Amino acid sequence: MQNTIKRLFAFAFVLLSLQTAMAQQALQTPAQFLGYTLGEEFTTHARITDYVNYLAQQAPNRIRVQEYGKTYEGRPLLLAYVASDENLPRLEQIRENNLRQAGIADGQVQGKQPAILWMSYNIHGNESVSSEAVLQVLYDLVDPNNQQTKKWLENTVVILDPCVNPDGRERYVQWYKQVQNRGGNASPYAWEHYEPWPGGRPNHYYFDLNRDWAWQTQIESKQRMAQYNQWLPQVHADFHEMGPEQPYYFSPAAKPLHESITPWQRDFQYTIGDYNRQYFDQNNWLYFTRENFDLFYPSYGDTWPTFNGAIGMTYEQGGSGRAGLAYKKQDGDTLTLTDRIAHHHIASLATLQATAEKADQLTQEFRKYYDNNLKKPGGAYKTFVFKADDRSVGNLKALTDYLDQQQIRYGYAGKSSSSKGFNYATGKEESVRVNQNDLVVSMYQPKSTLVKVLFEPSSNLEDSLTYDITSWAMPYAFGLQAYALKSRLDANNQKPAKAANPIKVERPFAYLARWNSLQDVKFLTDLMAQKVKVRMSEKPFEMENRQYEAGTLIITRTGNEAMGDKLDAVVRATAEKHGVTLQASTTGFVSSGADFGSGSVRFLKTPKVALMSGEGVSPYAFGEIWHYFEQQIGYPVTVLGTSYFGNVPLHEFDVLILPAGSYGRVLNEQALEQVKNWVRGGGKLIALESAAGFLAGKKDFNLQKKNGDEATEKEKAKETKEDPYRLLRVYGDRERDAISEDVQGSVFRVNLDKTHPLAFGYGDTYYALVRTSDTFSFMKDGWNVGVLKKDNYATGFVGAKAKARLKDALILGAQPMGRGQVIYLADNPLFRGFWHNGKLLFGNAVFLVGQ
Repeated sequence: MQNTIKRLFAFAFVLLSLQTAMAQQALQTPAQFLGYTLGEEFTTHARITDYVNYLAQQAPNRIRVQEYGKTYEGRPLLLAYVASDENLPRLEQIRENNLRQAGIADGQVQGKQPAILWMSYNIHGNESVSSEAVLQVLYDLVDPNNQQTKKWLENTVVILDPCVNPDGRERYVQWYKQVQNRGGNASPYAWEHYEPWPGGRPNHYYFDLNRDWAWQTQIESKQRMAQYNQWLPQVHADFHEMGPEQPYYFSPAAKPLHESITPWQRDFQYTIGDYNRQYFDQNNWLYFTRENFDLFYPSYGDTWPTFNGAIGMTYEQGGSGRAGLAYKKQDGDTLTLTDRIAHHHIASLATLQATAEKADQLTQEFRKYYDNNLKKPGGAYKTFVFKADDRSVGNLKALTDYLDQQQIRYGYAGKSSSSKGFNYATGKEESVRVNQNDLVVSMYQPKSTLVKVLFEPSSNLEDSLTYDITSWAMPYAFGLQAYALKSRLDANNQKPAKAANPIKVERPFAYLARWNSLQDVKFLTDLMAQKVKVRMSEKPFEMENRQYEAGTLIITRTGNEAMGDKLDAVVRATAEKHGVTLQASTTGFVSSGADFGSGSVRFLKTPKVALMSGEGVSPYAFGEIWHYFEQQIGYPVTVLGTSYFGNVPLHEFDVLILPAGSYGRVLNEQALEQVKNWVRGGGKLIALESAAGFLAGKKDFNLQKKNGDEATEKEKAKETKEDPYRLLRVYGDRERDAISEDVQGSVFRVNLDKTHPLAFGYGDTYYALVRTSDTFSFMKDGWNVGVLKKDNYATGFVGAKAKARLKDALILGAQPMGRGQVIYLADNPLFRGFWHNGKLLFGNAVFLVGQ
């Protein structure tokens, strides 16, 4: 009997072993599933998605897949969660425990807590190798025969985003498949190595998603960050590519490192680098560290996670959209897609190994990081106060929406008090009166490091050679009156009660709406879409002891008779939808200012807007404007291509917008004359940044470039005369010498002519994020609406020579031309979609100027 039982157990064991072996055989490699070896061709996003879902179906005890959203073009966004057999069933408990460690969630940590590693691939669409590599990485993690990854997963939960930017990737892959030679042509002059406009790097709206981590203006970023904030990993790795002549880059990062990055985070950059270095040395692969890629600007895939407590890193493989399947480099070697995949694959596994073997340290330091945030926040300022008044309602709402996205806690002053603080408007320490219901953001909270980075008046820049903008303080970005206090100010969480609807009249003579924020622009465009006729007062006025500024919207019953009784319901519902407070008037008579029948109260025509795009136009600049119309204000815009612009009947449009770009070919002498004739006939031309520079100095355009270079040459001549050795420059210092000419995204106070419609809603000052020292002189004929005077610098890095040129310069101008207008915006008010303070300004240019 016992022998029979033994034989049965032996048979069952053999059967189980056979079943396991069959299951293992059933798990297809990427090559088996796709029908080609990775590196032989580019994989479409659909097939990437298919393989990820296939692995989840075949190995449900090792991997789970979540579709966390869709792109603008409807492609799925996925996260793959990979863990050990023990940890996968308790993923939710691990997630909640991690948030408890950070003080985000209440309760005690239960059970052993593994480290969490999040790896993001292909955020730049044409940096396509990483989404090829992730297929092999996923297979290695799920493969039941891989004892090495099994061991690492005992201490680590891995979250992989196989393709952050599916729309951009698919744009690149489909183009490459159409033009490639069979097997790929390695010649650097082959067609397949030259992407057409706009390239695959950005998303659908041509935004750089790797500059959008902190701002979250794009649908991909919003959905991804909502998931990220539910996990807050200890390590985040972001996989990229750079030029094909470069080898491979991994941490430690270059200077400058933001001062808020802790010693532990700095040290672990080296630890991760050591793990990668060992693998690369074993394979004799070239690499570099501590160059080019710094940790300062807060909206990258390495910095934003770092300011949320992670070890954030960038990995850069040589290749990018130039490299294709094969690329012959200047040194004679051929870089293949297979090579590029191998490098990202190994770097991914090295990062996992480092995380697994240092898991206890990572979780301990993570807990310490958030404990310090709560109890001992860094920085000189402990509280940030935003003033609440009638003008700030829309911008405050935009700010609190942003804070909610970031999981940043805020409250409201429960009573009035006095303190000392830094006034963002004046740049000085002053007495501050905090009033009841002012918005208060305290540094004593889990996300205090992020608060410090985003809100501090200026960031300490340890090295001027940085990769991006150097100023982004939220009070300037949102155009709010704000103060930074060195003292702690506790606030209550009770939101101020919403003011009762002031409309007591059932059928008023007119509705009035203030003009102060993007919400007001949305309100206007929504009314226009519903055929409601709207007027705007060009002058301030007073009515029933209430002051109204220039730009106030006036919706009269006169002119809207066709709507009948529907008018009141439509206007009130639209105001409620956009958070706009209406006032009702029973008369068209004002106590001071212009009555509603005055010529100073202008009817706002619903403009037909055209936007230039195509070869020569900056894809990013175009995308920022396209996104503004379609996603932010919901207003129709017709996109025109530069390739056929000469055949466009401009009389079909009221407004033509020229984003930054190079217009020498499309706006030749004949085409530019047609544009000028259209403006003279009543059209409105809006030229931004280098588009304004293109018009400067041309016949009939009053804009002139500021002669700063000439002054600089005189200074050089004077210095040379005084110092005979000045010309003996050091070659190694060439980058630092050049930076004196740069403006790296710095904030300037722009003085406004508040009587001009381009400035309505701002008062005397607009905060601009200036990114170039190419400036313009004051116009002799035209309106100098926004100018920089001598002491208008606020914060951020500006080279000494650039700062000299940014004095007495035109930033915003308007030139009448016949019956039309030319508007010059030397500064881009829609930069990356996060400079909220500029969105009303652009609305002014489109909808108010020239009416």
